[in-house]
Amino acid sequence: MSTVQEAGIRDWDFPRGVASIALMTGFAREHGVGAGRILQGSGVSERGLGDPDAQVDAQAELAVIRNLVRELGDRPNLGLEVGRRYRITTFGIFGFACVSSPTLGEAIAFALRYLELSFTFCIPVARWKPGEFVARIHDERVPGDVRRFLVERDVTAMFGMLNDLLGHRLDLVRAEFDFPAPPDAGLYDEIYGLRPEFERPHNLFGLDPAVLERPLPQANEHTWAMCLAQCRELVSRRRARTGIAAEVRELLVPRGGADGFAAPPGIDSVARDLNVSTRTLRRHLDAAGTGYRQLLDEVRRALAEEMLTATPLSVSDVAIRLGYAEASTFIHAFKRWTGTTPSTYRRALLTPPAR
Repeated sequence: MSTVQEAGIRDWDFPRGVASIALMTGFAREHGVGAGRILQGSGVSERGLGDPDAQVDAQAELAVIRNLVRELGDRPNLGLEVGRRYRITTFGIFGFACVSSPTLGEAIAFALRYLELSFTFCIPVARWKPGEFVARIHDERVPGDVRRFLVERDVTAMFGMLNDLLGHRLDLVRAEFDFPAPPDAGLYDEIYGLRPEFERPHNLFGLDPAVLERPLPQANEHTWAMCLAQCRELVSRRRARTGIAAEVRELLVPRGGADGFAAPPGIDSVARDLNVSTRTLRRHLDAAGTGYRQLLDEVRRALAEEMLTATPLSVSDVAIRLGYAEASTFIHAFKRWTGTTPSTYRRALLTPPAR
C-alpha cells in the first residue's frame, strides 16, 4: 500500500518572483554572457532584478532560460551547474517556512502544497511506500527545447534544498532520468552521491522514508506559523482568478457567502449556467491551469478559514455549510489544504501570543 501527495498546482505557468532570473543572469555573467543577452525578450530589466517584490509570469523566466541554453548550451550538464546554485535562501519566505518546519517530511508536504512559491517548471509528486519514499518529477508539459535543462536544474535544486534543510548531504536510494546519459556523468555522481540510471521511463529520486521523520536543526514552531501565514497570503494574492475561472468561482460561492447552507453545484450544473458543455468547460479550465475540483477547494478553503475565525460555528457546522456530508471528510480536506486541523487552525489564530 502506498500514499500519494500531489503538488498544489498541475502546471508550471504560474507567477513567480525574479530571484531565479537573477541567479541565472549572474551565472551567465560569470561565463562571459552579459545581462542584456540573457534578459532579451523577457520584459525584465537588469535593474528590476534587485526588486524583491517584483513578480513576473513564467513565460518571462522561460525566455531567460532559452537565452541561457542558446548562449551556454554547449557546456556539458548545464542544468546541473545552474541547479546547484539554488539554495534554500533563494526561495525567500517559502524557503524560511521549509527551514523552520518540524521535520523533513512536513517540510516536503508544505513545499508541495505551496509549490507555486518556487521557481520550478517540473512538477513533483511524492509517493510513500513500504521501504521507500519516491519523488517522481513530471516534465510532460515542459517545452521540449529546454526540457532536459529544466529537469536537471529543477531536480538538482530540489535535492539541494533537502540538503540545506538537513544541514548535510542526503543519501539517495536511487535516481533515474528519462534522457540518455551524458558523455561524462561525473558531475551527477558528485552532486547526488550515486550514479543515476538513464533512459528510464520516468524522472525520479528515492529516499529512505526514515529520514522524513528527522527533526530539522532549525525547526521553530513560532517562526513556522508566521511563515505559513505569510505564504498563504502571498498565494492568495497570486491566485486571483480572471476569465472563465473567475466565473466558475463566482458560481461556487454560496449565496450569502459563508452563511450559505447548500451543497455546491456540480460541474454539470456550472456548465449549464455558463451555457457551455461540461467537456468544453473542462477544456477551458485546463487551459487556464486549473480545474473544477481545484476551484471548489479554493472556495471551500476561503470560506472555511472565514467561518473558523469570524464565527462561533463548530467544526461540524462549518463542514455542513460547505456541503460535506461528514465532519471527518472536511477535517481531512482542511488538513490537506493547510497542513493542520480546523480546531488547531482556530486556536492558533484566536490564542493571543505569549508575552
